[in-house]
Amino acid sequence: MHSAVFLIEFGAIILGLGLLGRVAGRFHFSPIPLYLLAGLAFDKGGLLPMGTSEEFVAIGAEIGVILLLLMLGLEYTASDLVSNLRTQYPAGLVDFALNAVPGAVAALLMGWGPVGAAVLAGVTWISSSGVIAKVMGDLGRVGNRETPVILSILVLEDLAMAVYLPIITALLAGVSLAAGSLTLAIALGVAGAVLFVAVRYGRLISRFVSSDDPEKLLLVVLGLTLLVAGIAQQLQVSAAVGAFLVGIALSGEVAEGTHTLLSPLRDLFAAVFFVFFGLHTDPASIPPVLLPALALAVVTALTKIATGYWAAKRAGIGVKGRWRAGGTLVARGEFSIVIAGLAVTAGIEPALGPLATAYVLLLVVIGPLTARYTEPVAARITRRRTPGAPVLTAVPSPAKSPEAVQDQDPAGRT
Repeated sequence: MHSAVFLIEFGAIILGLGLLGRVAGRFHFSPIPLYLLAGLAFDKGGLLPMGTSEEFVAIGAEIGVILLLLMLGLEYTASDLVSNLRTQYPAGLVDFALNAVPGAVAALLMGWGPVGAAVLAGVTWISSSGVIAKVMGDLGRVGNRETPVILSILVLEDLAMAVYLPIITALLAGVSLAAGSLTLAIALGVAGAVLFVAVRYGRLISRFVSSDDPEKLLLVVLGLTLLVAGIAQQLQVSAAVGAFLVGIALSGEVAEGTHTLLSPLRDLFAAVFFVFFGLHTDPASIPPVLLPALALAVVTALTKIATGYWAAKRAGIGVKGRWRAGGTLVARGEFSIVIAGLAVTAGIEPALGPLATAYVLLLVVIGPLTARYTEPVAARITRRRTPGAPVLTAVPSPAKSPEAVQDQDPAGRT
């Protein structure tokens, strides 16, 4: 009987997520807010309470986080990461200062203490790589001059996660300073060792994992990822960090093949993860934190725009490209929820989960809008301030996206 109820509940969840994904695709926006709302609906205080399948959903959610980080690691090679660290670290520092500090200050003002401040700082700091990548593809901006700047900031944020997550894990566990330092030392040591091995022996690792049979490749990569994630968690290092490092170690055809094979599996379990997070958020707890979440969303949307503008200016990008870079970085999503999820599981602050849910819901909707409209709005405001300024037009070239052509100035830069 319990088995039949489980199948009915879990089948209803998966079917509902598929339908929500279709709705999001039809209107060209991220399905993340719909998944979070689905989780709220399935909560005990929601419309369709779920009981029997909750434990399985919890395991699926953990696998979803692991796959999200694995797929993210597959996007970069170790040499790319090292190069970004060397050339773009000032942008990473500005990004941290402008976007983590508002979250920390807000948490302290609400009386959540240092641990709550560290968690909310991470929630407001990290942009959503998944949402941003989709937005850039939908807007045809992949070939734009500002795109490498955006990607470099996202890479630095992802690298910072390898250090940040173990620190947060130790803080939430309430370990001593000595134990926390040991955990961080282990995390940094493992990350450094993996990067070194990936740079020196990445081809050998990829050759060992490689297989012409998709089934064998899937089993080996998935098994290796779960094994490393489990070992990392046993060492008090985040399982997500272990998965991220596995992704970095794989390169070439193996990375491409793995990405193709695991993408549907990642999307499935990632959707389950967002539902699971929503399950642990009481819908009645969101209205009291809606105004603080909105204020924080507005402030950190502006600070992300400033971050992208500064980084693009430093890279020599034209004014239009600077505004586009800033507007594109606004969206928060999966990583903010991952960080908040750790705090919710640890039970440090009851209001943190609802605040993070409302915050992500707001910015995952606002993000695509700022990506599309920040540059034209800024251009209109600038023209109003300088009446009589000539309006430059350009003839579209088939080799470039329309927005890339729009951004070309007389000096030939974008």
